[in-house]
Formats: sequence, C-alpha cells, structure tokens
Amino acid sequence: MIVLDTRALNRATLARQLLLDRADVPTLDAVAHLCGLQAQEPQEPFLGLWSRLRAFDPAVLSGLLTGRRVVRTTLMRRTVHLVTAEDVLAWRARHDDMLRQRVLGVYRRDLDGVDLEELAAAGRAVMADGEPHTTAEITRALAETWPKTEPRALGEMTGALVPMAQLPPRGLWRTRAGVRHLPLATWLGREVDPAAPDGSDPVGRALVRRYLAAFGPAASADLRAWCGLTGLPAAIAAVREELVSFRDERGRELLDLADAPRPDPDTPAPVRFLPAFDNAILGYHDRTRIIDYEHRGLSVAGARVVLVDGRVAATWTVETGTVVVTPLRSFSRADRTAITEQGQELAGFLSDNDSHRIRIDPPTS
Repeated sequence: MIVLDTRALNRATLARQLLLDRADVPTLDAVAHLCGLQAQEPQEPFLGLWSRLRAFDPAVLSGLLTGRRVVRTTLMRRTVHLVTAEDVLAWRARHDDMLRQRVLGVYRRDLDGVDLEELAAAGRAVMADGEPHTTAEITRALAETWPKTEPRALGEMTGALVPMAQLPPRGLWRTRAGVRHLPLATWLGREVDPAAPDGSDPVGRALVRRYLAAFGPAASADLRAWCGLTGLPAAIAAVREELVSFRDERGRELLDLADAPRPDPDTPAPVRFLPAFDNAILGYHDRTRIIDYEHRGLSVAGARVVLVDGRVAATWTVETGTVVVTPLRSFSRADRTAITEQGQELAGFLSDNDSHRIRIDPPTS
C-alpha cells in the first residue's frame, strides 16, 4: 500500500480546501464543497472564504444568509457552523443523537428527571408563534415548567432536540448582533429530512464521500473528529469499494475518493491567512499534516494563523487597521515578502482599501 508522507497529505489538504489556488466558484458552491464553515465567531467565515475564493465579495455571503440559502446552526461537533440550507435539512437528523449525548455529557445531572420528549415539545411550543427568540427568552419560558433545573441546561438541550437556525443580522458582514433562534422548519419552509427508516444510513454514506472530497485522504478517526458522529464504520464499509486506500507514516489506513486531487508534494504552496477555527486544521484528529504538534493548542484556542509553505507558521491579529503577524519561527526573506504581500491584501479587504498596513513582529521563540 502506498505511503503518503506528511508533505503529500499537506498538499492534498490544501488542494481540497481551496488553499493551494484560490477557486473561481460561486460562494454557495464553496460553502457546500467545504461541508460548511465553523462559525461560532460570526465574522470568521468571511475571512476563510476570502482566503479561498477569487474576488470574494462578502456582500454575497451576507445575501445568502438573508436569502436563506445558507444557515447558521449547531451541527458538527455541536459547534456553530455556516452550512447550505440543503445540507442542514439533509444532515440534521443524522446528528440528533450526537447532539443530545454531548449535551448530556455536560448537563446529565442537571437534566436528571427531565423527560426529553416533554422538553422538546415545550421548546417547540415556545417558538410556535413564529417569532425569533433569544436563548434567554426560551430558557425563561422553560423554567416555568422545570423551575429547579439549571436554566442553561434546559436551553442547551432544547437546542439539541429542536433543529434551529440563528437568524440574521447575526453573522452578516461587519454586523454585531445577538443570537435569535427560529426552528429550521419555520425559517426554511420545510422540516428536516427524517432518518432512513430501514437503517440504511444514506446520509452517513454521503457524509463519508463529502468529507473525503473536502479533507481527504483521511483516516476514519479524522472523519469522526470532524463531525463528532459515531456509527460511521457501517457507512464507510458501504462505500469502501468506491474508495482507494493509503497509509500514512504512522501506519494508519487513509481512505480517499479515487479521482480526488493528490498534488505532487513539491507543488509550491502560497502564503494564506486563515481565520479562527478553520476547517483545514480542525477537520482532523491528527492535525500534524498542517500544524506542528507543539502548536496544536492554537487550533482550539481560536488563534488566527498564517500558513507558510502550507504549514502553520505564525498567528495574526488586527490592531487599528494594521495586520500584525507573530511568527512561530524565523522566516526567510522570501517568506517575509510573501507574508507582507498577502497581509497587505488582507488589510485592504478588512478596511475597504483604507489601509494596507502590516507589521511582522519578532518570533515568539
């Protein structure tokens, strides 16, 4: 079996994640290809798409949100994602058990004695008026029935039991707004697709294919880390004849779509500025293909990072219109030039071309 080294996996990831070359595809198609973008920080998806698409216009993504073509919702790993309306309707039921179990993992004692079917019905009743509600409004209403239960536990579990969207203006470009919820069925005009009654799991099979198209080659543990779902071995087995297999340098089996791009490991990789919680890093259990193990904590701490030669080499922030880069290692002159050029473009994007300032600080070590 062919062994793919870390650099080969890195270049495959960059290609699948639209980071090797900026893609000339519609914004909606990019969101679908990426299987959504993590979005608990509302502005970060705009940065992620700017790094991936040619001539990205943030107004287009805002329009897709207000036009109900993309949705902010809790899905993979029980985190907020920006996904297409089509995908959330197809995928949500497959995530139900995982969402409930993750809430119970935190609030099991608080929810002891609460009938979850009754809680779901009560949550739907609160939102039956068709009006957006804040989490506080929902939990206050539920607390009338369960006054001795921790309100946060009631709110979190209701979000797992009742598929909901976070409505605009939350998540619009350069807009600060609180979270207001509406059931997905109300916001999108139809109920989420039910689970297959025969246990055949077509959604699980689709998720395997879609994940590999955007993240492969990858191990089954990587797939599970991305979506948080259990019960996928059967889905993998069902599509295995469609897939090809490799090994990584640790001996793990990696699966992939037969016709997916796997670029030459020597393919040049441009500098890219990534947002917090970017797909390219969080989409794996083993993230060493793109970030050194000693810097792994950055991937869950919400740090914005800079890729140099395809790997995380710095963090970045914005200070009074200036993009500030903090290296994790020393840079060559060519690296500094490439970072400066890309940072100037980013500063212009963030400021409507009022500023193109960038500062590269000394390395942290």
